[in-house]
Amino acid sequence: MQSTLKFSLAAALLSIGMSGFAVAATDMPSSATVPAASLAAVKLTAGEVRKVDLEQGKLNIKHEALENLDMPGMTMVFKASDANLLKDVKQGDKILFRVEKTDAGFMIVRLEQAK
Repeated sequence: MQSTLKFSLAAALLSIGMSGFAVAATDMPSSATVPAASLAAVKLTAGEVRKVDLEQGKLNIKHEALENLDMPGMTMVFKASDANLLKDVKQGDKILFRVEKTDAGFMIVRLEQAK
């Protein structure tokens, strides 16, 4: 009887814990709906622009680790969520940027010149 009670208690706690996780996961906003004010508070990653493709709205960036995506530093291409982000960017620029994973892939959601 005592082992059945312990098992039932453990199962109940596990169920509560898992349901809390599910609620927390569903409460998180998708990256496509993050308000601009929230983006101002996020950590930016340092990078260097290797190539600019204005027609496709893409940048090839050599970047440090993207902590929010658990991605190591490397060189890769990202699409900008807004073409206006790329208007003042040129090859060789040192930048600070934020990439989010969206339904359309990895998107640059914030970009500024490094100082």
